[in-house]
Amino acid sequence: MKRFFIILILLIVQIVPAQETNPDTSNIWSLDDCLEYALENNITIKDASLNKGQAEVDYSKAKSSRLPNLYGSASQTFSNGNSIDPITSDFVSEQIHSTNVSLNSSMTIFQGNQINNQIAQNELLLNQSVFLEEEVKNNIIISILENYLQILYAKEGITIAENNLAASEKEVERAKARLDAGSIALSDYTEAQSQAASNKYAIITAKNTYQQYVIALKQLLELDPTQDIEIETLSSDLDYVTIELDKMKIYNNALGILPEVNASKIGVEVSEKELEIAKGAYLPTLSLVSSLGSGYTSINDNSFSDQFDLNFNQRIGLSLDIPIFNRNQTKAAVQSAQINIEKAQISQQLVEKEVYKKVETAYQNALSTQEQLVAALASKDAAEQSYALAQKKYELGALSTTDLVISQNTFTNAQQNYLQAKYLNILYQQLLQFYQGKEIKL
Repeated sequence: MKRFFIILILLIVQIVPAQETNPDTSNIWSLDDCLEYALENNITIKDASLNKGQAEVDYSKAKSSRLPNLYGSASQTFSNGNSIDPITSDFVSEQIHSTNVSLNSSMTIFQGNQINNQIAQNELLLNQSVFLEEEVKNNIIISILENYLQILYAKEGITIAENNLAASEKEVERAKARLDAGSIALSDYTEAQSQAASNKYAIITAKNTYQQYVIALKQLLELDPTQDIEIETLSSDLDYVTIELDKMKIYNNALGILPEVNASKIGVEVSEKELEIAKGAYLPTLSLVSSLGSGYTSINDNSFSDQFDLNFNQRIGLSLDIPIFNRNQTKAAVQSAQINIEKAQISQQLVEKEVYKKVETAYQNALSTQEQLVAALASKDAAEQSYALAQKKYELGALSTTDLVISQNTFTNAQQNYLQAKYLNILYQQLLQFYQGKEIKL
């Protein structure tokens, strides 16, 4: 029975680590998977979340500045010779042991409305941090979309290169047979070999490009460098060659929903509050102060507890600080705040210009790639038919190796142009949807 339990424990120990491995290593990642994982694990997003957390702390700290403070103090002193007793204030010429304890509190009643303005400013900064976090998330989402499509583009590029190599190797075999039969010159055979070698090189290049895009995606996802991932391919029946959108409507929608625009607007309000805070320094500060205290001195014959009872005192009062001249520090702060308002307004204009540039670029590129996609598809189909005809002619000996190579390269270029137009069209269509507040869906 004991032997049975030992074997069972050993099996469990071996099984558990296997179950703890990351299941993502064997899964195919869709775009939604990538986006969801990145939003939870990307360190740039985490850093933005920490900035928002710090803004929450600062806002709470600002609200607490309305509250009174409270601190205690205690001292034990020994003096010898001529001195003033700290408890009785009598002049004495002997050794004195004294003890003092106190509680002190103060609360600002009015400070040029600076506390209220500081609280309002920190609340604005907290709201701004929320939009800045959303901006970071949007940037990561767009980066993942771009990288995801680049991987798909590179993956199809590998397929094209492999198909070309397979065709080239068959052509080399045919060329060798024709060379042995004496129907072609040696130069035709070597040209076929050269084309096959070029296609091998193209495969290596295509695979390297694919791996570079995969590395970039894994970094965005914060995956381990050794983890292998596979990207889900798109449905072949998707239609992306449609665009019936109003550019200005997209731009106006973007101004209302993009977080960077809202963050820049809040930035102006933050600077305006800073001006109000700076102006508050011209006004006086009124504070309420209070204290409780007691003490003991060795020159008094009463006991320690009796003295603490007799010397117990309470104080309460108002303190008024009136600014008269602080070497133009307040004036300089007001001027700096006014300058910062203008800079924040310029920053807002720059953000709006950048948004328009993004929308305009995506819109024009969507239109352009839409037309390019139609033309590239027609060119690819024609080049494919032409290459198929060239292969038949080559098999019959009615076409030179040079002309066959040219036909294959033309077909390859047409395929690559089609792929480029296809994925660029998908990208810009998705960006236009994203700028309108819609989710990215492939």
